[in-house]
Amino acid sequence: MVRPALKAGLLPVWRDRETVQIGIDPRRAVALTGLGGAADVLRLLDGSRDREQVLAAARERGVPRPVTERILTLLAAGGVLDDVPAAALRSLPQEQRRRLAAELAACSLARGHSDAGATALARRDAARVAIHGEGRVAAAVADLLVTSGVGRVTVGDRRARRGRGRRAAPARDIRGRAADAPLPDLAILVGFPAVSAGQGRDLPGALMRSGVAHLAVRAEEAIGVVGPLVRPGRTACLRCLDLTRAGLDPAWPLILAQLAGRAPDPPACDAALAAAVAAQAAAQSLACLDRGYAAQPAENGTLELVLPGWQWRRRTWPPHPVCGCASHGNRQ
Repeated sequence: MVRPALKAGLLPVWRDRETVQIGIDPRRAVALTGLGGAADVLRLLDGSRDREQVLAAARERGVPRPVTERILTLLAAGGVLDDVPAAALRSLPQEQRRRLAAELAACSLARGHSDAGATALARRDAARVAIHGEGRVAAAVADLLVTSGVGRVTVGDRRARRGRGRRAAPARDIRGRAADAPLPDLAILVGFPAVSAGQGRDLPGALMRSGVAHLAVRAEEAIGVVGPLVRPGRTACLRCLDLTRAGLDPAWPLILAQLAGRAPDPPACDAALAAAVAAQAAAQSLACLDRGYAAQPAENGTLELVLPGWQWRRRTWPPHPVCGCASHGNRQ
């Protein structure tokens, strides 16, 4: 049983006496004209009634059933109507729905879901994300993911806070996890390639062998880079990038070898750049968790922000033909 509701975050406004517009920005808004007294139907679409109850309540207000059905059809076709599964509502505690209301509303609009974001939130709540690296970018990414409803986020060996006053016991990372510890759904490597060089560059290899998707992130030298997002066996891996860079710059392997245990101090990453990189990394991570294996902008590429510029640009890094990761056989 579903309960129709106008998508949260869209404000209904009148264009004239007969026309209601749902939403303000023309890129989201939908207008219905010829409503007249049938506008009462919109007030019934708050998710508290199932479809038959909406039709019955509208009829009590003098709106014929065919008119109400037509309004519901037009709203659904315009992408501004959610059919909220009652089971989904029952599975989310009221406090959690209230805390994540903005995330649910944005997800429903941005992803085009018609269940008020319930499916995406369930995926996030069940997801495990491991963040490797430290500093303000790692901390900010963790905070954003937790605030967005991701169920388990670890930074190093600590679990990020979720809600008020909650902290879990230390969690091991993928290289030192207990035998029965589940693999993360996504790993985020903050500071790559230095973070991996400092660990003997075994971390990306361990993630590849375990089949764990991972996202490289760095912010230094007044440049922010998010990506690539590696899906083992499907997209370019981090070794593919090293091989491509070595082809463009023969000195790259020597430079890479010198990164072990070294990082700029200070990193030339101001608060604004750190926030921008963390936001982009969180956005790409959530898109990965929300949409499963749908292609993402950071796959086979990096998203780059070079100060004092303001615009993110994408740089393509294709699978390398001599890399053993097998991604070149699964190009998207």
